[in-house]
This record gives sequence, C-alpha cells and structure tokens, in this order.
Amino acid sequence: MADVRDPVLLTASLTDLHPTQISVGMREVDVKRDNWRQKEDDKKSLYLGNHLIPVVLGKDSQPFVVDHHHLCRALLEEGVNKVALSVMADLSALEKDHFWFVMDSRRWMHPFDEQGVRRSYQDIPDNLSDLKDDPYRSLAGALRRAGGYAKDVTPFSEFLWADYLRRQLNGAAIAHNFDSFLEKASILAHDKKASYLPGWCAPQVKHV
Repeated sequence: MADVRDPVLLTASLTDLHPTQISVGMREVDVKRDNWRQKEDDKKSLYLGNHLIPVVLGKDSQPFVVDHHHLCRALLEEGVNKVALSVMADLSALEKDHFWFVMDSRRWMHPFDEQGVRRSYQDIPDNLSDLKDDPYRSLAGALRRAGGYAKDVTPFSEFLWADYLRRQLNGAAIAHNFDSFLEKASILAHDKKASYLPGWCAPQVKHV
C-alpha cells in the first residue's frame, strides 16, 4: 500500500520567505495587487486560505517558495503580514550546495535573470522585495489572459513563453508600449515556431 501522508501546513511572514527565482513580471504583480484591493475585507482571509504558498524547507527550516512568487510579492506590497504555506518537501538536513542541486533537479527553481540569462543559485535574492522585473514575463502573462495560449501545469511555463517572446522581439523596450507589443505577441503565439511551448494553441484551419 502506498505511503499516504497528510500535507504539512504552516504559516509564515512574507518577509521570511525566500524566492527560488530571480525575476518576476512587475506588471503581473500589479494585476494581483489590483485584484487583492477589489476583494471585500471579509473575503480576504478565505482567499489566503484557498491559496496556500508551496514551499520547500531549507537549512534551519527556512521556507523557500516554489510557486506563486507574483502573488507573494503583491501581498507583500499590499502590507499583508502572514500567509499559509504548504510544505512540499523538507530538505533542511542538506548543505546549501546539495539543497540547490536537489531543487534544480526537481525543477523547483528558476535561476534566470531579467535578461533571460541563467545564473548561479547564489544570484537568487534572499527575499521577495529584491526580485528583478522582467517585462517579458509580464508580456507572457498578459498574453495568456488574452487567450494567446492555455494555462499549463508545466513548471515555469510562463517563463518559457517569456523566453520565446524575448527571442522573437529581440530586446524591444516593451514596457513603453505594452499594448502594441501584446498585439505582436498574439500573432507570434500562433506561429508554428511556438508549437514546442506548453499550452500552445494551434491556429484554426478552415476547410473548404
């Protein structure tokens, strides 16, 4: 019989959470901040209870966030103190290098900077407030909401789309004309060159 374990649930201050990636899309963070502000006060606790933050415990049981970085940063900016955590694994017995090796092997980290360049785990910031802004990650998020591709369970799928868009748009300063670049991204999303990406939606073919 399989060994079925109950999930380990904890609470922690957002200032005590450690990222496992270098960048986020700050426009995406702003979208989540707006969504939070629009919630009625008596619904906010329920929302937090339904959005557990998945973490892996590192040395001294420090919690490392493996998903929902944008939400965590948004809540931090909005002055939220504590969030509920779901512990995916306890790696607190591992030394630092071994810890990050396991995190990388299990795809629980994304050490790519705001230029899409892979860095050492040592370049990952210690706290959520020091995450860098990657405008292409914001473009990828907006593209998904606009129906450019489907939501997918592949880890860091939006970053894969961000990398694709970065390569196709060749370093364009998208933050200054975001809506225009979203239109371009919508066209690029249906190109067959994007077919390797998670959630790709093949264009409709009209049969005569």
